[in-house]
Amino acid sequence: QVQLVESGGGLVQAGGSLRLSCAASGRTFSIYAMGWFRQAPGKEHEFVAAISRIAGRTRYADSMKDRFTISRDNAKNTVYLQMNSLKPEDTAVYYCAADRKLNNEDNFKIRDEYDYWGQGTQVTVSS
Repeated sequence: QVQLVESGGGLVQAGGSLRLSCAASGRTFSIYAMGWFRQAPGKEHEFVAAISRIAGRTRYADSMKDRFTISRDNAKNTVYLQMNSLKPEDTAVYYCAADRKLNNEDNFKIRDEYDYWGQGTQVTVSS
């Protein structure tokens, strides 16, 4: 079992920045890929970004790749999402996800590929 705990969400004005963190505990040695998804009210889960464990390969949703940056600190078993130039449409609950088998970068954006999920952290961007 792996436990994921997100933090760093909150209320920010449009144009501002936030950094989300996701700390992993448990059998962290077997985690391969980690990702961020979000869900806005009344909408489906949406892929945000993902990063592999070893080489740090990253993938982003097209609409966020110029504003968001995913990174990880394997020594701390933590993945980060730096979000800049936030917009009201970025308002959502942001979820951290992890999977030990996920290797194909093309599948990083597929929600069902991840076995472990955090509880989410709310991000609210005011206009």
